[in-house]
Amino acid sequence: MRDDETRRQSLGAFLRSARARVSPQALGLPPGLRRRTPGLRREELASLCSISTTWYTWIEQGREISVSAEVWGRLADVLQLDRAERHYLFSLAECADPQAGHLEGVALPDGLSDCVDRICDPAYILDQAWNVLAWNPPLQQLFDGWPARGRPNLLHYIFMDPAARSLVVDWEERASRVVAEFRADVAAVAGDPAIIALAGELQAGSSWFAHCWTRQAVVDREGGAREFQHPRRGLLQFRQFTFRLAIRPDCKLVMLLQAA
Repeated sequence: MRDDETRRQSLGAFLRSARARVSPQALGLPPGLRRRTPGLRREELASLCSISTTWYTWIEQGREISVSAEVWGRLADVLQLDRAERHYLFSLAECADPQAGHLEGVALPDGLSDCVDRICDPAYILDQAWNVLAWNPPLQQLFDGWPARGRPNLLHYIFMDPAARSLVVDWEERASRVVAEFRADVAAVAGDPAIIALAGELQAGSSWFAHCWTRQAVVDREGGAREFQHPRRGLLQFRQFTFRLAIRPDCKLVMLLQAA
């Protein structure tokens, strides 16, 4: 069986399993007298998601059909999928979740900030809009007191704080890459009002960001050598490593390990 067929068959099996777990009564449906299997019937789920029973049946059968992100989202909502299950559904569907970036304001899981504090070298956690959700003292020392409080934004710092131009070696080259990384990060939620507002604010406040944003360049956020010209400690060299967090897939842990 080809990889695509295997993926679609896995998707169908997952939907059948999730459908069997949902109580009709929980969705306001009558229990019925002759339910041969537990959970929702196909026609009930299809009706609740405003799609035809035949089309939904084809999805469960693993047929090669086109399904929009909105339909996947309605299926996830009606099936009452938790975050991990929803992520699994959209991964199998090879589709971007329209709600993937709508976690602004959601607190980090307990203990995650403490993990960042225990890292010896500079480290921080970014959400999809590049808000810094957690950071450790070594990062504040490297960035000469930034960030200090609240929910700072790394893009604001890079493009709108004059200190960044002095601190980051080869600032224009690094800043250009940052814009391309940010564009790749927000591709799935480019229409989100918060992302649109952030991009607009940065374009208005930084001519370099505006110039780079119009180039439409896209790259992965990757590691590598990073150099900083600290106002008191002189030239500092690091290697950057970035990790996607399994418990918060919208967030990334960034570590700067000092070069030997």
